[in-house]
Amino acid sequence: MATTSGLVWFRRDLRLDDNPAWSAATSEHGEVTALFVVDPALFDRASSRRASRLLGDVAALDESLSEHGGRLLVRVGDPRVVVPQEAKRLNVAAVHLNHDVTPYAAERDGFVQSALESLGVEWVPEWGTLVHEPGKIRTNAGSLSQVFTPFFRVWERTPWTPWPTSGDAKIANDCGDALPVSTGSYPLLDGETGEAALPGERGALARLGLAAGRADSYDEDRNTPSILGTSQLSIDLRFGTVSPRRAAQVIGESTAGRAALVRQLAWRDWYAHLLAATPTLVEQPMKSQYAAIEWRKDDEGFEAWKNGQTGYPFVDAGMRQLRETGWMHNRVRMVTASFLVKNLLIDWRRGEKYFRHVLLDADVSQNVGNWQWVAGTGPDASPYNRVFNPVLQSQRFDASGDYIRRWVPELAGLDSSAIHEPWTVGPLELAAAGIELGTDYPDPIVDLAFSRGRVLDAYAAAKR
Repeated sequence: MATTSGLVWFRRDLRLDDNPAWSAATSEHGEVTALFVVDPALFDRASSRRASRLLGDVAALDESLSEHGGRLLVRVGDPRVVVPQEAKRLNVAAVHLNHDVTPYAAERDGFVQSALESLGVEWVPEWGTLVHEPGKIRTNAGSLSQVFTPFFRVWERTPWTPWPTSGDAKIANDCGDALPVSTGSYPLLDGETGEAALPGERGALARLGLAAGRADSYDEDRNTPSILGTSQLSIDLRFGTVSPRRAAQVIGESTAGRAALVRQLAWRDWYAHLLAATPTLVEQPMKSQYAAIEWRKDDEGFEAWKNGQTGYPFVDAGMRQLRETGWMHNRVRMVTASFLVKNLLIDWRRGEKYFRHVLLDADVSQNVGNWQWVAGTGPDASPYNRVFNPVLQSQRFDASGDYIRRWVPELAGLDSSAIHEPWTVGPLELAAAGIELGTDYPDPIVDLAFSRGRVLDAYAAAKR
């Protein structure tokens, strides 16, 4: 049996099952300490709901460790100081971890690795956050595809790199600092009840079971925001309470719906691989010609968008759902993002940063990738002249108006033909529904036809 001790630095991999960093450490060392560092640089940027969700998952990890005779060592501070300090205090031979792809993580981890190597401590990284690690999926020319479909073709036929298997190391029971006081209850999404309402790995596996149970109809239901048609696993994948490989295995590809859901894991990998290869994606358009776009500084419009007061019901429903729950349906994310960028001509980076702050599932690579896709500035982006029409999107994907009625209740009295564009409704019908436009619900803050022409001119000018 191994006699050395090791340290596992948990970050966005808050589980013991199917965790290559944890498995490697427990098979290579006689004793293992599990460490989580509350990093103020990240924690202070998170919304209160995301902080609560994270702390709940961290506490659940501690509970899982206690069932195996150990505890989670919690420290509060800068990981660049804390991790080398703990490695030295515990006299460990190695620090095990799962990689991350954000620019912040790369800078932080490079610093910690150097500090550990100066102490003679081995740095042992794994890739437990993705199905395939960056660099694994390449074109025939040996490059990372800038278009998703060719990436996916290689992704789906590439064998998984084997992950280590767990050992029987003793788990240390030093619990360290107390977790910061949670800023609220553990935030839940629709359908998360019973076991699926539990934090951490136990709840995540139950949520995965529910997602698998409705996966057959995923391809048909995923675009309808009024029903529970998506997996809702993005938060668990964000914090690593379930691994993407476990999700792919449990869901499978036996039906069109299941295959479509697993394909979303490939999108997730692709955006992570792109950010790992091009860290400037966080701040700069991948298509450099669009760096010259003259964005409008419209603080009033931005606040109306944030608060769900644009006068476009489908957009407002999505932004209110986000504000009140920390989550938004993916179809509506695309429409609300398009409205900000294309109709208000506001810099996509402002919207991306707001989403990154508020979303429970805020993942830098996914968030940046999707915003650049909508803006037409990134890899495999929609053409810049594609502008989502929020009225047509509403009529198509919320035909009954149920989603709007839930999040914009002041419009609930309108029928399904009127609720998508209340400004076209006559005064008598509005009065019958108890609505006075401009008082109970705002008039549209921008004309769709005018704003479409404006944004096309702005993009065309930048290309010239």
